[in-house]
Amino acid sequence: MKSLFKPGVVFIILVNLMASACQPLQKSGIVLIESTGTPTPIVPLSKFTERPQYQPGQIVNYIAQTGDTLPSLAAHFNTTEREIRTQNPVIPLDATTLPAGFPMKIPIYYLPLWGDPYQILPDSFFVDGPNQIGFSSKDFVNAQPGWFKNYSDNAAGEIEVGGDLVDHIARNFSISPRLLLALIEYQTGALTRPDMPKLEDDPYPLGYTKDPVYKGLYQQLVWSANVLNNGYYGWRAGALPIIEHKDKTIERPDPWQNAASVGLHYYFSQIYLHDEYNKAISELGFIQTYKRLFGDPWANVNNHIPGSLRQPPFQFPFEPGKVWAYTGGPHAGWGNGEPFAAIDFAPPSELTGCAPSQEWVTAVADGIVTRSDNYRINLDLDGDGVEQTGWVVFYLHLSGVGMPPVGTRLKAGDRIGHPSCEGGEATGTHVHIARKYNGEWILAGGAVPLKLEIWTVQNGSEVYQGTMVSNSGVITACVCSDKSSQIFSSLPVPKP
Repeated sequence: MKSLFKPGVVFIILVNLMASACQPLQKSGIVLIESTGTPTPIVPLSKFTERPQYQPGQIVNYIAQTGDTLPSLAAHFNTTEREIRTQNPVIPLDATTLPAGFPMKIPIYYLPLWGDPYQILPDSFFVDGPNQIGFSSKDFVNAQPGWFKNYSDNAAGEIEVGGDLVDHIARNFSISPRLLLALIEYQTGALTRPDMPKLEDDPYPLGYTKDPVYKGLYQQLVWSANVLNNGYYGWRAGALPIIEHKDKTIERPDPWQNAASVGLHYYFSQIYLHDEYNKAISELGFIQTYKRLFGDPWANVNNHIPGSLRQPPFQFPFEPGKVWAYTGGPHAGWGNGEPFAAIDFAPPSELTGCAPSQEWVTAVADGIVTRSDNYRINLDLDGDGVEQTGWVVFYLHLSGVGMPPVGTRLKAGDRIGHPSCEGGEATGTHVHIARKYNGEWILAGGAVPLKLEIWTVQNGSEVYQGTMVSNSGVITACVCSDKSSQIFSSLPVPKP
């Protein structure tokens, strides 16, 4: 069984640094559970065989799924990491992600009422990962008889049509374009019905009606991708104990569920009432549309997150000898809410707000640029030029000056642009960085924490809070850019 696991003082220079915080470009929907009232008592939501009322601490069998971690399993089964380790002493102390297929014994503590255990979609088919390589939403949509291939909308300042809109959202949120297309077809029939409805007749085609910002299919898709990620990564993080439905009823995701299915449960819970919800999450619901369009995803499951995942060595995203501030602890990589994959750094400045900066953002590791536009860069570390595979580092809020073009091969420490406020809402000049592995956002303060040189990111009690820790001390995230948030690279300063 073991073979499944591959197993100084900081001197702070007081500078006037710019306070900053950020929110990515596209406005997005709810952040995990957004309660607007007192929930009704827990009630059954569907007619499936319920789990027994286990005795406290009763041992149950579990087979690890791709991306599982001990903290998340402890949350799902209402137990503790210590109790899980006691029952599974073979797990190494430094285990990060668990290897898929690893058999476990888990002490469970019953909580009423767990939801439907039926798994809708594999996790590797939820993310924009290896399974999506070579897939073109535009080509697929253009081959369909429906009206969506002629639908156009403004996507971040550019008019895009049909499948290009889907690919735009899929790349930003790192979510499967096939999943988004299947949702469009399941809820609107836009891939098969030839007659396009008028916006005034159906301004909210995917069912989210609470905010007029999300009128039209494109904005509805933006909201949908954000909510799907909230559910998926909330389950990954062990931070989604309950789902509050549209009518205020409550569901607790089944402890044996996978992240993709919980993401879909969460999504459908926000737009459907009981009967429609129960159908959507069943084997006769959404998955039938997905299979009709793309085949059975369970026939070709792969484990996109390996056991004992480790981040390669990273430098700070700024030049050695420079003092920057850690202004943003773990927060959304893209959108609002989960995944808390990103952190922020602000450069030194004598001005506050969104002032231009001559400081340079740098590559944290060797890689190839796979995306470079006015405010962001994706750096692919495995060098194959494909964003859906291996480690990718995402940079946001770059000024657009001095940015290397797509295809440029960089060494760690090479310059990639200047920090700014571009690419979203921001209170000050800074850079936002996040990681993905095989298309999945990797939580900055999670089981595979973001590590920069000797400093490791830890979560705080709130979004944007948190610390970076090392043997040298603790750096605390603060938009105030005070002394306790200031940090610098310990690498040698390059000679001129």
